[in-house]
Amino acid sequence: MPTTPQLPSADPRSSVRPHSLKTRVTSGLRGAALDTRPLAHPVFRRLLIGQSAAYIGAMVTGVTIPVQVYALSRSSLAVGLTGLAALVPLVVFGLYGGVVADRFDRRVLYLASAFVTWGTTLALLFQAVVALRSVPLILVLVAVQAGAFAMSSAARGAIIPRVVPTPLVPAANTLYFTAGNIGQVAGPLVAGALISLPNGYCWAYGADALLFSLLLYSAFRLPPVRPTGTPIRAGGLRPVLDGLRFIAAAPVLWMSFAVDIAAMTLAMPTALFPEAAQSRFHGGAGLLYSAIAIGSVAAGLFSGWIGRVRRQGRALALAVVVWSAAVALAGTVHHLLAAVVLLAAAGAADLVSAVYRQTILQTYTPDALRGRLQGVFTVVVAGGPRLGDLRAGAMASATGLGLAWSGSALLCLVIVLGAALLVRPFWQYDVTRAHADHMTGQR
Repeated sequence: MPTTPQLPSADPRSSVRPHSLKTRVTSGLRGAALDTRPLAHPVFRRLLIGQSAAYIGAMVTGVTIPVQVYALSRSSLAVGLTGLAALVPLVVFGLYGGVVADRFDRRVLYLASAFVTWGTTLALLFQAVVALRSVPLILVLVAVQAGAFAMSSAARGAIIPRVVPTPLVPAANTLYFTAGNIGQVAGPLVAGALISLPNGYCWAYGADALLFSLLLYSAFRLPPVRPTGTPIRAGGLRPVLDGLRFIAAAPVLWMSFAVDIAAMTLAMPTALFPEAAQSRFHGGAGLLYSAIAIGSVAAGLFSGWIGRVRRQGRALALAVVVWSAAVALAGTVHHLLAAVVLLAAAGAADLVSAVYRQTILQTYTPDALRGRLQGVFTVVVAGGPRLGDLRAGAMASATGLGLAWSGSALLCLVIVLGAALLVRPFWQYDVTRAHADHMTGQR
């Protein structure tokens, strides 16, 4: 009977190591991937689907309006006035929308503002169908739509922490911001395709109205979301001032706003893209405009780690530092692809900073104040880039492209890092400890 050859005995560790390595790699990839746990909550899932469709539609209209205004007026000044028409309602209704969100059922406010937004989109569609050719009418509709957006943003930001558990708020915000960035990439592409068709403005506004109907459905399906805590009784400016005083007394909050304002006003390069495309890259403006959003989308797909970070103030400051450094480097290169890659890296950092900024606001603030502080957040987020465009354009005219782009971004880096290190409560902010204190009433 033949003997079975004896095989060398294997080192037990050698049989375990490949399996362990594979397990670790798989676990690491799973941990880095986009955290989709908030989608297990039906209310949040409907909100995200509706808002995702609305993001795309809003970007379609956001591209169509300036194109139509320029076609009617042949004036870049008239196009610029669309931004001014939106800014004042954003500020006013952002602040007072937060007061309303802290006084009444947030579902009702969200639904009402959504109907106003939908109505203005239908009005834009109507003026295109009947060819009214009125720039002033379009500007009025832009102002109304901006006010409704500010109101809905204040309500939506206060709703999210009520429909998902607190530990999942960072992941929920990441999903929202990722959906928004996908809309920023897809919306202009859809708008460009539709505008090129016969009666293209009609097709574009009609697509926005159709997509926005999904948001209306999700708003209808919301449960009542009444504010908790002491109800607002005072009128006038008093509730707004109460919210601002709360921010002023909380270094964690006012620093989170301050670093965002610095990032948007000192390191936002978008107003310089047309000049850079013409004088430095000999084309490629579209790639420059889309690069930041593409980077944000890519970061969102690998954002599973974001919710596991405890010191969110420090993480927010470092994300803004990376944003500023990447923007500064992008302003020094003379090859289009290199600039796009660096701007995409800046966009990835911007996604991280946006998630932490929103999460700190939602988890640090008592529910009775969330609407008002979300209104301030809307004003800062919407107004900061407009101030940044003004700063960049004026600075480029006075000092040249390089200093306006890279020099200002480096100044932002120094200011943000220095301020974050000096404001110790912000630098040391621990979200898990703060949540525990909040639950026990110590804050």
